[in-house]
Amino acid sequence: MSQSSSHRDKAALGQELAKGWRTILPAALAAVPLGLALGVLVVQTGLEWWWAPILSAIVFAGSMEFLLLGLISAVTPLPQIALSALLVNFRHAFYALSFPLERVKGIGWKLYATFALTDEAYGVSATPHSHTWSRARIITLEASFHLCWVVCVTAGALLGTLIPSSVKGLDFAATALFIVLGIEGFKAQGSVPIPIIALGCAIIGALISPANMLVISMALFILCLIAMYFFRGRGTGASQLDSASGEGRL
Repeated sequence: MSQSSSHRDKAALGQELAKGWRTILPAALAAVPLGLALGVLVVQTGLEWWWAPILSAIVFAGSMEFLLLGLISAVTPLPQIALSALLVNFRHAFYALSFPLERVKGIGWKLYATFALTDEAYGVSATPHSHTWSRARIITLEASFHLCWVVCVTAGALLGTLIPSSVKGLDFAATALFIVLGIEGFKAQGSVPIPIIALGCAIIGALISPANMLVISMALFILCLIAMYFFRGRGTGASQLDSASGEGRL
């Protein structure tokens, strides 16, 4: 009986690992050109190739890694680098509000799940069903993407300048990826106002300061989301109060 139970547990674990790998596979494939481009940029910046796996494994934040290379090459002071990292990655603090971290048990696993919470991992898990996923599935999808990213960045650094300049589209890979993830997230959530608000914030940020458009737009969007959260909370509370009052009158 115990051996049969053990076999069932192993089979269930294998299925969850496969589900996690299949869930992140499209996003991982879409990130391959971006990882190669980052690896090429590492060696073109003047760093040794072995900095590529270190950077991609420890920093593990695509947009910040590109920015970090520019800051390092410009000999930017450490406080300015820290502030830039905070502004670029501040959105991750809000990812945890809907990412199924509560399904990840164990301090070590939870720490890794928090560290490996990328835009891609959040994008593929932006569905109501993700809160029923197992720890094995969540960790597998994050670790698979992490491994793919490190391998691609390292390969790009080793290839170096072998990638011809005639290759087009590497710079659009991330944009295309997040467009697809955004569409899938909209299909899952079905909230029409949020994409409209995001577009409006982007336009306002571009009009205020094109050079700082991303930071301004994200700050405005976060404020809008906070305001929507509080207004919806008040509305829900008011409706519940009215319902309770009605029941009392009956």
